[in-house]
Amino acid sequence: MSTTTATPDRFTTLPDGHVLQATVVALEEHGFSVEVVGDLDAARQAVLARIPEGSSVMTNTSVTLAETGIADAINDEDGPWDSARNKMFALDFATQAQQMKAIGGQPDYALGSVHAVTRDGTLVIASASGSQLASYAWGAANVIFVVGVQKLVPTLAAAHERIYQHSLRLEDARAQAAYGQHSQVGKVLEIHQEMPDRIHIVLIRQQVGF
Repeated sequence: MSTTTATPDRFTTLPDGHVLQATVVALEEHGFSVEVVGDLDAARQAVLARIPEGSSVMTNTSVTLAETGIADAINDEDGPWDSARNKMFALDFATQAQQMKAIGGQPDYALGSVHAVTRDGTLVIASASGSQLASYAWGAANVIFVVGVQKLVPTLAAAHERIYQHSLRLEDARAQAAYGQHSQVGKVLEIHQEMPDRIHIVLIRQQVGF
């Protein structure tokens, strides 16, 4: 008899407490600030509490930002933040692409997720176009990543396996449903070290996102 609740594979299993704590310590040693929360609501509250009203905020495409309600909160026309995404998509990509890149690439806060976090404290993010990577690497004044702890992996090699064997398959299916086209891994960003106080990571103790 088949069941939809098959044994979770290694890319969706939640880590034990020791692995989680060791990863948090490693991240902090590499310049990231970290907080661990229990669920999606707590993650949303933690992120929104960190962003001053009036800040320009870019919500990069992310299943995690959607499922936590963070994207909707930031991009609410009546909300207290200046949505870079709303400003970008009011422009015409055919004639105003560079203005769109400037708006999305240099906000006060860039929000998103990552595809893997290694045990020694490296963040790994894959992208089809690279549209969000510039703000993560350098352009945004502040970056907040919201990450389900199922994305913790032992090594950089395992991070790449997770991207190609797990995340890409799910994102490809999402892209076909949403845009009618396949996804791809066009660019991969690894963040090994950061200046203190620029990148904050909210780890959620449950499976969320790809």
